[in-house]
Amino acid sequence: MVNHPARAAGAERRLQELGITLPPPPTPLGAYVEVVRTGNLVFFSGMLPVVNRQPRFIGRVGGALTTEDGRKAAETATLSALAAARDYLGSLDRVAKVVKLGVYIATEGDFRDHSKVADGASEILLQVFGEEKLSGRVVLGVASLPLGVPIELELVLQVED
Repeated sequence: MVNHPARAAGAERRLQELGITLPPPPTPLGAYVEVVRTGNLVFFSGMLPVVNRQPRFIGRVGGALTTEDGRKAAETATLSALAAARDYLGSLDRVAKVVKLGVYIATEGDFRDHSKVADGASEILLQVFGEEKLSGRVVLGVASLPLGVPIELELVLQVED
């Protein structure tokens, strides 16, 4: 068995070791809440590549944005999701499992590298939580997303009390 780096330390420590600083937690841009908990599952509203209520990327992947831009947008949305999780839970060390990751990508019609874009989100979750806490994922191309951003993440976490 290979010792994965995230196994050796909790998620909070891994963030420090990776040099990742989370942005301020997102706030709703409409009539909804960012987080809902039922039992030991925590559901997050769609996470966008938005920091301080401002989109970091606008446009469709495969058009105005490259695959690499899409990856960076997925990374930004994932960091916002982690910030929301830490804000709600008090510590990312309480995450027992990533139950679901959905990555919605606003693309041009003939775009085919969805998985490469979604890897921007999956790879951060892998680095922070480790392979044993990761879920499968759903990746979809869509015509448009709120605020004209290229990425929206759906995230469900299982937590420990």
